[in-house]
Amino acid sequence: MRTSVLAACLLTVPALAQERPTPKVAQSPAAQKLAQDYPPPRPRAAPPPPPEPAPLQQKPEKLTLSEAVRRAVLRNPNTLQAQAEITRAQGLLEEIRAPALPQLNAQGALTKLDGDRFSNGVLVAAQNQRSASVNLTVPILAPRNWVQWAQASQQVDIARFSFEDAKRVVAVATARAYLTVMAQHRLVEIDQQARIDAKAHLDDAHARFEVGSGNRLDEVRAAQELATDESQLAAALANVTRAMEALGVLVGADGPIEVEEELALPNPPAPSDALQEAETSRTDVRVGKERTEAARRVVRDAYADYLPLLSAVIEPFYQDPATSTVPHTGWTAQLVLTIPLFDGGARYGQEKQRRALYDEAKVALDNILRQARSDVRTAFDAVKRSDEGVYSARAAARLAHEALDMTNLAYREGATNDLEVVDAEQRARNADTASLVAEDSARQARIDLLSASGKFP
Repeated sequence: MRTSVLAACLLTVPALAQERPTPKVAQSPAAQKLAQDYPPPRPRAAPPPPPEPAPLQQKPEKLTLSEAVRRAVLRNPNTLQAQAEITRAQGLLEEIRAPALPQLNAQGALTKLDGDRFSNGVLVAAQNQRSASVNLTVPILAPRNWVQWAQASQQVDIARFSFEDAKRVVAVATARAYLTVMAQHRLVEIDQQARIDAKAHLDDAHARFEVGSGNRLDEVRAAQELATDESQLAAALANVTRAMEALGVLVGADGPIEVEEELALPNPPAPSDALQEAETSRTDVRVGKERTEAARRVVRDAYADYLPLLSAVIEPFYQDPATSTVPHTGWTAQLVLTIPLFDGGARYGQEKQRRALYDEAKVALDNILRQARSDVRTAFDAVKRSDEGVYSARAAARLAHEALDMTNLAYREGATNDLEVVDAEQRARNADTASLVAEDSARQARIDLLSASGKFP
């Protein structure tokens, strides 16, 4: 009796597990009771599909790299702020220049006293007085104002160089964002191909199961791999949108920016030329040199603080009514000489401060030059290593796909199992991703090399 019950269970359970219709056969009472006590598990309901994303309001604008860089330089807030700094420096120049130029002022007054003022019977001050004058002050010798004028002019040049350096930083950031969008598009293509491979594997596993040469486990594994690929594809599509929006923010657009599929970067210079260009053409180096020169000039021009100031003052006037000391109309002229003798040590303190700022500027310039040379050497090595990595990664991807094709063929012939196919699919996808990362690193390295040698943008 126990033997017949066990045989009935072995015949019933695999049929239920494989979900295949079986012919009805006579079962013993014990087998029927066992089936009632332990019914087969109900199949799990498939999860609901994700909601469709809201469609984009507008089609993304497509730009080339040069167009994106040009627009970012014109619209990015960092470059606009740097450009505003030029205007501010020009305003400071005009403010500092003013004391070195002639000054013309006019003034008038109405005065009412409680009564006329007399001295020995002579009217000294009338009860109602009206006066007006024009004051013209002309600096004849103003060395301190002149050197400050020249120093302010150099600050305008520094602001212009800083604007060029801000453009370089924005251009490099835009190029990196542009390459990121390209890489994300390529990752979407990789995930799409992986989904296609997984779908083909699932169809093959289902067909084998239907004809009885496969099993349900292989089909479930293939379906799981397909679901994983679809999840990764959805994440890649989201990353594409995120990268396009980031590029749009950089270029000052009100929406995402699409990129070209191909990108041609200029050829990098030779190592010796790159080092020379880095020390002469890089905008940050030029800013550092200009700031150091400006600090040196300030130290050199400290002598002007000890020189006298000579000004001519001419003042025509009008007085009504005239008095015994002030005629009805007239003018005065003066030569005013100011000699600084003692100011409590302020000039000596300023001189120490200026020398310290000059020393700081020289240290900063040395560090900028050292960093520029290091950037060039690092960029050249990165380009070399990344090119080698691209070659190896592409070879690995090609071999991974070849192994995937061989594994699929062996699986169809029954020479291997489903785990080998799933592993081959994962290895192929990982190899494609590694190839993509290597290619993106190579492009990024070239951007870094061009920027380090002062050739970009």
